[in-house]
Amino acid sequence: MTTEGTVPGRTAAEPSSTAVRTALWRALHVQHDPAPPVFEDELGLRLAGPGSEWRRRPDMDPDDNPFARAAVITRARFAEDLITEQAGRGVDQYVVLGAGLDTFAQRRTDLTPALRVFEVDAPGPQLWKRRRLEELGFGVSDRLVFVPFDLAAGGSWWDALVTAGFDPGRPAVVASLGVSTYLGKDAIVAMLRQGTALAPGSTLVTTFQLPLEMVEPGPRELRAAVEKAARASGTPFTGFFAPEEILALARDAGFRTAEHITAPELTARYFAGRSDGLRPSNAEELLVVTV
Repeated sequence: MTTEGTVPGRTAAEPSSTAVRTALWRALHVQHDPAPPVFEDELGLRLAGPGSEWRRRPDMDPDDNPFARAAVITRARFAEDLITEQAGRGVDQYVVLGAGLDTFAQRRTDLTPALRVFEVDAPGPQLWKRRRLEELGFGVSDRLVFVPFDLAAGGSWWDALVTAGFDPGRPAVVASLGVSTYLGKDAIVAMLRQGTALAPGSTLVTTFQLPLEMVEPGPRELRAAVEKAARASGTPFTGFFAPEEILALARDAGFRTAEHITAPELTARYFAGRSDGLRPSNAEELLVVTV
């Protein structure tokens, strides 16, 4: 798998190549993989605007790394199932850390009237996204709050969130999907510790990458190739955790509960009975913690 080059006409203050690739993989799942889709999102494709030949990109070869594509759609589906469940219980704040080209606020109009959605992302790409939403006619709803903050730069995402109008006294769901891959261990620990400031009844879900030696054969070789490409593109993978290690970190941080959601569990939940055998590998799994 290769990473995306610069799209003609775009500026430096645009979504990262990983954010674009994530959006395109979501669309590829809908357009290529057999129905029914695990997760349905082609709006991210419209936001990215990659041109009519986007499926000819080397990283859009559907057979190149289906495990990575499955991971992208799995984590998105899990997070949306979680916020749907929690909204039904009265939770009315949803935070997306490292939002990229996430389209929840535009797609899930069945939920957004009762939710405030806070998208935390670096200022440049966030401004680019706002402009694209205006160009496509979506605009920015008063239920969507952009929080300009670069998670990779350090500092407190919590402080930025509260400054933007987040109510620290009310419970929330916080999702950090695919972000920890590019953060160092210290930054990941800091992210978790800041999450303990959430109000009781809150839930935080984050992906984490297992060390290469713990990844199952087949996906292990693919992950090694992806890591090599990521290093070459200047976005190296830096944060790896064994499940027991990240669970211990979450408990030490002070969360009330900490649960590791394994790839086999996610496969059973979302991919059972598929004719194409599509499934996520254990290269990336989920941590769910509650306050």
